Parts: sequence; structure tokens; C-alpha cells
Amino acid sequence: MTAIPSFTGDANPYGGGDPYADYRTADFPFTQYADLADRRLGAGVIAANDEFFAQRENLLVPEPAEFDPEHFGHKGKIMDGWETRRRRGASAEHPWPTAEDHDWALVRLGAPGVIRGIVVDTAHFRGNYPQAVSVEGTCVPGSPSPEELLGDDVKWTTLVPRTAVGGHAANGFAVAAEQCFTHLRVNQHPDGGIARLRVHGEVVPDPAWLEALGTFDVVALENGGRAEDASNLFYSPASNTIQPGRSRKMDDGWETRRRRDQGHDWIRYRLAAQAQVRALEIDTAYLKGNSAGWASVSVKDGEDGDWQEILPRTRLQPDTNHRFVLPAPAVGTHARVDIFPDGGISRLRLFGSLTPEGTSRLAARHQELGG
Repeated sequence: MTAIPSFTGDANPYGGGDPYADYRTADFPFTQYADLADRRLGAGVIAANDEFFAQRENLLVPEPAEFDPEHFGHKGKIMDGWETRRRRGASAEHPWPTAEDHDWALVRLGAPGVIRGIVVDTAHFRGNYPQAVSVEGTCVPGSPSPEELLGDDVKWTTLVPRTAVGGHAANGFAVAAEQCFTHLRVNQHPDGGIARLRVHGEVVPDPAWLEALGTFDVVALENGGRAEDASNLFYSPASNTIQPGRSRKMDDGWETRRRRDQGHDWIRYRLAAQAQVRALEIDTAYLKGNSAGWASVSVKDGEDGDWQEILPRTRLQPDTNHRFVLPAPAVGTHARVDIFPDGGISRLRLFGSLTPEGTSRLAARHQELGG
């Protein structure tokens, strides 16, 4: 684990104006990976030992934490995050919490995966953030209850050891554990508040589940697809295009800045494994005056393979789902969508099935990572 970088200590009390003006953050090297704790994937905070001041579910809200200096309730200041009560010692002679005292929350990841980095965000928690945090992970198949996860037979792996953090800051930690995790235990020492939790990594799909499905979306994030690179990420991340479900608002897709040259924009994807693609969808839901004008789709087999166009440059309509059946299956491990000249799409779906080689490699990786 590496903190990148480490912010420690209080932030100044809020003095008015933009509450994010003195917010401390950095460019973390792992944020190109999808957030495995995204609610859209099915993630959830399933338990916490204390949430007196603010509910645990706030940890996974996709939007940045908000702050209203005048918003108070019957229990005190209402914060947009997870906040526990102040811990106390055992007696008047020992009023301080012990070194072992801490609060915890259990997080179910939206999809099992390898974690590349974690962000513990204490936005707006200036004097009421935890002194330190730690994060542990485990891999338990199925849908275990909180009681089962806290049982003595569950093995937890330390992903972030107890580390001092700062208030009103995005505290980032690179994770090097090359194994699959399904749940996290987030600890704050001894108490306090955390605004948001982000868990960046790569989905590790269950080969048996994909085999049972037969035909499925081979580029979908939940099935192990990944947006590897894109020409432009000005308004929104490319990974939005492979999220579950249809887009529900404009910024739930991918939109580029306006081009003032003769170029075009694109996204490159890695599929779940080598697959035969037989049909595809390009959706421009909620993109009305800013949808892409035209799009083409290509696939290639292997890192050094040649790109094969499976959908020639085709006119797109705003706020519309476009469906195409391929005249013949196309085999590949990677895909690329090119849009002309700029604008956006909300979703890309590539329907097909894994090849025998793709199934074999996926099963080997799944076993290697302990999934």
C-alpha cells in the first residue's frame, strides 16, 4: 500500500464562500480504473457499528459531498457522509478511547475484482474526521450477511494499514494485492466522519456465470470489460458507456469537448476475454444537441492484432438506441468506437459469447486470483 500523497491534520474551519476552495486532493494514478464500489454496479454499505450523525449509505453516493453550513438536525450538524459519535474512555480517570477503539462499515463491492487503489474522502469533515483509517478486504462468494462476514472463519486481508489521514481531503492509497475481493471493511480510528469511498479496480467475472449466460454483453463493466483509453474525457469518463442499464441523464454517458479541428474522438475497450461478437448497440440516450453525428465500431484480436471494422461509419440520431446485427461473427479481445466529429454516446453494447480460448484464459485468471 502507498499513500499518494498523504494529507494529515485539520483543515481550516469553514470561513464562507466555496466550501471546496481549500479542499486537498491530487491526481491518483489508479483513477482510470472503474469504481468497484459504484451503486450502479450493485455496491452497498451493508452494515456499520455506528452512524449516529450521518448514514453509512452516503459513502457511495456518486456525486461529490455537499455542504450546507446552516443545515442542523435534532442530533447536530447534518453532514453528507458517514459520521459516528465521539468515543469515550471507560472512566473519569481514563476518559480517552483506547488505541484499539474504532468504528467500522462493511461494503459490498458492486462486482468482484482486483483493487488498484482506494480513496477515503473526508470532504467537509474539518475537525471531525478520523485520526487514521484502515481498510481490509475479503472474498466470500454468494450474498453473505453482515453476521457471516464478521464470523471467525472469514479471512480478511489488509489493503490499507492504519494510516493517518487529513480532514477535508481526498486521501488516496495505491493497493498492490493481486487477488479478487468481494467485500471491504472500512475502519476509522477512533471515530469521526468520512464523506465518500471510492474503490478503483478491475472486475473479475465468474466464468461459470458467463458460461451459463451463453450470449451476453462482452464489453460490459459488470462482465469484466474495461475502457482502456479515450481521446477526450472532458465532461465524463469513458467507463460510463459500459455501466449497467440505460443512461438516466446527460452526464451518465460519455461526452467530449467541442472540436475545432478536422479530427474525431474515440474510446478503446478490452473485452471480458476473447469473444465472438454478433450484435451491437450504440445508445445516445439524453444526448440531444450534443450526440455524436456518426460512429463506427472495430475489433481486434490480441494486443498486436489488426483492427477490423464491424460497423462502418453510420449516422446516429440524438437520444436514440441504435441496434445492429452483424452479417458474420467477429472474433476479438479489444474493441474501439470512433465518433465523428465529436459529441458523445451514452452506452455501447457488444453482444456475443466467449470463444473456447477466451473461456480457458478467463477461468485460469479467476482461479489464480482466488475468485
